[in-house]
Amino acid sequence: MPELNYSVLSESTVAEQLTDLTGWERDGAKLSKSFTFDSYARGVLFAATCGHLAEVLNHHPEITLGYQNVRVAISTHEADGLTAFDFELARRIEAVV
Repeated sequence: MPELNYSVLSESTVAEQLTDLTGWERDGAKLSKSFTFDSYARGVLFAATCGHLAEVLNHHPEITLGYQNVRVAISTHEADGLTAFDFELARRIEAVV
């Protein structure tokens, strides 16, 4: 795992990191994934958990809440590319799914 900093990762590092994140996709300078739940309430709980994880890491994603789905999109806006923080937050989110 790369050191946590806001340096843009190389294309090869991004590709390597993505192999460890099932279902996550690169969308330009963002990592994104949609999660499906059996109820709206579980989606809300998951979105709140993502918010807490983001606050702890001080790295805040876009979270879109739907009826039984939540879409998370992570990016480092200032870097104009993917950084170690993006992948670390994705890993932390995966750990609670």
